[in-house]
Amino acid sequence: GHDAQNPRRVFISGQKRGVFGVIKRELRRRSAIEPIIGHLKAEGHLGRCYLKGRAGDAANVVLSAVGHNFRRILAWLRYLLCLFLAQLWRTLARPASINPAS
Repeated sequence: GHDAQNPRRVFISGQKRGVFGVIKRELRRRSAIEPIIGHLKAEGHLGRCYLKGRAGDAANVVLSAVGHNFRRILAWLRYLLCLFLAQLWRTLARPASINPAS
């Protein structure tokens, strides 16, 4: 928490004073990652970990990340299939040009 009895400092995102250099860069990076973490918690079932210990926590996170990447790959393949089917439809829908015999 913010009032912890720890010699280290606690930085809050949005904090202006006393934040510079590496800390500022890390807070910006965290702000970029937070939406992905929220998405993984909702879609990747990271809300409750049923695996035991630190190894279970690590496995849960890795498996959720794999599932996230797999969903992205499937979306890309779905888009590629749509492009292929649209091109095939356009090719088959063209009227056949018949050359008269000479």
